Amino acid sequence: MSTLDSLPILPDDLQGAPIVLSPSAPVSTPSSASNPTPSSANPTPGFPVSPPPPAHEPHDSTENDPPRDEIRRDEMRRDTGENRSDAPSSKTDPRKSTNPARAKALWSDSPEPRDVSAQPVSHRKCDEPGQSDEPDRAADLTGGKHLGVQQLFGGEHLTEDQQGSGEAAQTELFETNPPPWELAVEDDVLLASIVFSRSPHGPYDYRIPDSLREELKPGMRVGVPLGHRKKPTPGWCVAVKEGKAVHRKLRDVAECIDESPLCDASLVRLVMWMSHYYQVPAGQVFDTLIPSSVRTAAGTKQTTYFTPAKQVTDAEIEKLPAKQQAVMRFLVSSNRPMTSAELAVAAKCTEDPIRRLKKKNLIVPEVRREMHSGIRILAQTNDGEAERTHELTEQQTAALERITAAVDSGRGRTLLLHGVTGSGKTEVYIRAIEHVVSQAGSAIVMVPEISLTPQTRGRFESRFPAVAVLHSQMSPSERHFQWQRIRRGEVQVVIGPRSAVFAPLPNLGLIVLDEEHDTSFKQDSQPRYHARKVAHARAMSLGVPLLLGSATPSMEAWHATQSGHAELISMPDRVAGRPMPDVQLVDLRVRDDRAGGGAISRPLKQAVDETLREKGQAILLLNRRGFATTIQCPACGHVVACPDCDMPLTHHRDGGKAMCHYCDYTIGTPPWCPACRFDGIRYGGLGTQKLEVEAKAKFPDAKIARMDGDTMKRPGSHQRVLSEFRSGEIDILLGTQMIAKGLDFPNVLLVGVINADSALHFPDFRAAERTFQLVTQVAGRTGRGDRGGRVIVQTFTPEHPAIQAASRHDYFKFVEEEMVNRRKFNYPPLGSVARIIIRGPVEEKTEDVADSILTRLESARDLLKSEVRILGPAPPPIVRLRGKYRFHLLLQATESAVVGEVIRRALADFKTDPKEEIEYLIDIDPVNLL
Repeated sequence: MSTLDSLPILPDDLQGAPIVLSPSAPVSTPSSASNPTPSSANPTPGFPVSPPPPAHEPHDSTENDPPRDEIRRDEMRRDTGENRSDAPSSKTDPRKSTNPARAKALWSDSPEPRDVSAQPVSHRKCDEPGQSDEPDRAADLTGGKHLGVQQLFGGEHLTEDQQGSGEAAQTELFETNPPPWELAVEDDVLLASIVFSRSPHGPYDYRIPDSLREELKPGMRVGVPLGHRKKPTPGWCVAVKEGKAVHRKLRDVAECIDESPLCDASLVRLVMWMSHYYQVPAGQVFDTLIPSSVRTAAGTKQTTYFTPAKQVTDAEIEKLPAKQQAVMRFLVSSNRPMTSAELAVAAKCTEDPIRRLKKKNLIVPEVRREMHSGIRILAQTNDGEAERTHELTEQQTAALERITAAVDSGRGRTLLLHGVTGSGKTEVYIRAIEHVVSQAGSAIVMVPEISLTPQTRGRFESRFPAVAVLHSQMSPSERHFQWQRIRRGEVQVVIGPRSAVFAPLPNLGLIVLDEEHDTSFKQDSQPRYHARKVAHARAMSLGVPLLLGSATPSMEAWHATQSGHAELISMPDRVAGRPMPDVQLVDLRVRDDRAGGGAISRPLKQAVDETLREKGQAILLLNRRGFATTIQCPACGHVVACPDCDMPLTHHRDGGKAMCHYCDYTIGTPPWCPACRFDGIRYGGLGTQKLEVEAKAKFPDAKIARMDGDTMKRPGSHQRVLSEFRSGEIDILLGTQMIAKGLDFPNVLLVGVINADSALHFPDFRAAERTFQLVTQVAGRTGRGDRGGRVIVQTFTPEHPAIQAASRHDYFKFVEEEMVNRRKFNYPPLGSVARIIIRGPVEEKTEDVADSILTRLESARDLLKSEVRILGPAPPPIVRLRGKYRFHLLLQATESAVVGEVIRRALADFKTDPKEEIEYLIDIDPVNLL
């Protein structure tokens, strides 16, 4: 089943307005988190080893402890048999009660689904050391009900014989029920459910003191006591609800860190859905959703404002010295708070009179945190593209009508805009957003690469007065400034990569995902979310349309249209009737077509020469950065490799260094073999730096620029290069895939693909799809003007179906053939896949942990009677990464919910020994299997 197939029916917590937390598993406290074996013993009096589930209400270690003599009396009663289970009692003491259900085995034989909320959930996360406990929020498993203390911990119950015989109940020596005057304290109290980004993750319930009742809201950060820590621990409030103390005193929320919620109710629900679906702690999702620059208030400073005290009279002011009188009269007449600097200038005095007035309590200070007045906006408005307007074609008009109808429908809908390169999809986006803005709404536009941001921003800023950009190259203060603008509702359109899906727009009316097929929309660190999936969940929750756009839609999006989960809008023709560019395949196996071992073949060189003579521009694509991909000794065969990843180091000519592209390990390029000291070391392979050298040698009169991860590090570098290329200052632009998507340059007459096989033979079922998309997208960069264009693709496998389909611009033929291959093994979009990666410093122990996880997965699958295919554990293509040996398992099923539930059941209480430093992570819907 497609990734999108399971989305229209959202969990209950996303559909309803109120935020309701289902019971969560007990979480170990920091003192017990390091113990690899979960403790099943009852907590001793005082601070518990683990909070009692499911309310997760941390004990007060000083106020809840029973007196020492009472503990001794309890022990005496146990020794004398006073509290035997066969003795009837009219009193009930939760501390002495037992419940046989707590001793059940992990996998119950009962056909009834077990209550996973009463089981500890633990995850060792790869992104931070130590144990982390993840609660299971499956509302369908728990019914959304909180179990009482007696239901969880049991109690002293009378047997049927004792109940029927009327046998006199044995009285307690000491009274255990609370006195009558304390019963009134058991009224309802207001509770806050708090989650944490670090272990223990919660959620825990805390009492909201009267002073914070009006202030505390879901989506705010709070400081709460946790364990034996002296300082309040920061956490996120996910819900405010009413509850009972149940004979215990709850710990109070210490403080509110934020003045107002950083997330509204819909974003809080989205966080809880992501936590459940991607199986990560909610606190970590909050940290991803709210940028660190916002959490640290980057670019702000504390400013003190003064207002006159309410009890000040004119008679008191008359008695003051002249300077103080001037300050007071000016402050009263201004009728607004003022800083000491403003008062000093207005009253023509120093700040000493202001300090003296403060000491006399005649003026009241108020501290505010404000943004700096001169934050630098580093991004330019656009890349120099001239504004072009034209009447919409018939296909654009039909597409716009369907999108505006979806906006006006007032319900969540998914639309796929399938338009060939150059068909005018961006203009349709802009017209649709204009319709949303006319109704006082706002929109999010996500783009896959940062290189698209300048061009896209320029097009939108020319049509909308309030546009904000969010991307990784912004300074922290600039990102915070833009985020606050978005939050205040001052922005109509937000543009950015995948993180823009979390933009806190107050009146969101449309979400646009341009080039939705791109793999950069998948996060490669915790939480490993996909922006398309999250955008769909947010759109359906708010009842707004989600518009996906691409010339080469992903298999998941296309299958969603065929199965009725998304609506297809087609634009098969280019604007102004321009033809698609001709594609020529160059077989690199033919010796005559090669040019003496260089990267640029003879047909490609001739085409570039013709383009330059016609005053046109050319784009050369090579999706591999660096100069040489391997450094090898021809004498002994030694390959210079990364000591932490066992991957060859890539030679970078800039700076004379050899570096690992996986962990950034860097050394100086060795002048001789490190093993045998032979000085004739050889540099093999091809990267963009080497291609640049060859291009400058073969085209000495041309102006050449390179765009890759090495040259685009500095802020503003994308804008500068693209502006120069658009203005004609650059004749040949070469680089990696960042130049292959979305860019519109009418003067580009030629596109050359240096090696179309670079990713075609990867051990990944999506390799053919990615190759087709990359070649088709880069081919679409030419022929956008009146002069036409052509494409030359160099390959060693010109007969491959993906390359053949790309050369004919035939998306439908590719999808038809690729779907046959996917159906053989139920690969997405016909099924769902999850990946579990286990890594550790010792290969044997890491493999043992992987085998243990496999055993638990198989047991969970059999218990749930699910049809889940489990592959592995086996070493992935990259066996060792960042000093850790790696093993992975793949789980396949027709439903994503089935895969997720099997993993939750299997790893609910699974823990590893922290001393062995073995970690595992869960990747739902992975896009990278390396």
